[in-house]
Formats: sequence, C-alpha cells, structure tokens
Amino acid sequence: NVAQYLCDLHDNKSTFDFCGGMMFQLVLSDALRSQLGKVAAAGSASSEQPKIAPSNQGLMSTLPGYEQSAAADNIQLFHGREVRKVKDAAGGMGFVLHLSLANGNDVEGWTENEIAGYDGWKHDVGRVWRTGDMLEEEGFRTFREKFGPQAFALH
Repeated sequence: NVAQYLCDLHDNKSTFDFCGGMMFQLVLSDALRSQLGKVAAAGSASSEQPKIAPSNQGLMSTLPGYEQSAAADNIQLFHGREVRKVKDAAGGMGFVLHLSLANGNDVEGWTENEIAGYDGWKHDVGRVWRTGDMLEEEGFRTFREKFGPQAFALH
C-alpha cells in the first residue's frame, strides 16, 4: 500500500537524501495527505495507488509516457517543490520536499504561474526560485506560515 507508506513517511517526518547528501523532509500538503489517506483506506488494489519507479530509472524523462510539461496525475507524477531554509525541518539542513495535490483543489498546490512556467528538466541555475512573498502573491497564501519567513522554493 504505497499511499499508506507515503502517509507514514509524512506523519513521521521522514527524510530523504534527495540531492547527494542533502537531507530533505517529506511534507505532503493537507489536501494530498487527505487524498492519499482515502486511497490507502481503499487498499493496495485501488487504481489510484501511487506507483514507485524502479531505482534504475534515474531520470523522469525515462518514465513511460513522460513529457516535458507540468502535467501530474498523483499516481506516477506529483507536483512538488524543493523548499529551502525551512524552520524546524527534519534532517537538520532546513530542506523539505513538498508534494501537493495536482489537478485538484489544493491551497498549497502549484500556482498558475508555477504551472505556466514549469521547466523542471532544466538546470536549477536557470530556473525561477520563488520567495515566500512571491508564492503568497501567486496564491499559496500560507507559504511563510507553513515553512518560515526565510523559506524559498523551486518547483
């Protein structure tokens, strides 16, 4: 039951070595946590169970059906943000991997500007890092309340 596993990782403030030695805490938006809880309760046979790619599939571009777009289905692909300078993040580095509900009603979800400007296949240096005030102006009204006044993000 992958949905339950993701909920448990979130609930236990689990961390991942996401970028070669950088420990990121997994944080699910409230809406995604709720959705995954429903999927988990439906059981492992649910068609909405998230899929885990094999470890030898190192690039998103090698996933079946992948395209360079902001499309996500909450099963194989999720909307996520790399959030830095997070107050009290587990792992001791101030890093969070924040996943939100795509294609749904999620106040923590990607903003229209994030969706329109998604370019996650490019190098981080040339991409837009969004400050807390930018994200709040674009629609994620509680970003700084959730992650702290110094937090900023890359989607």
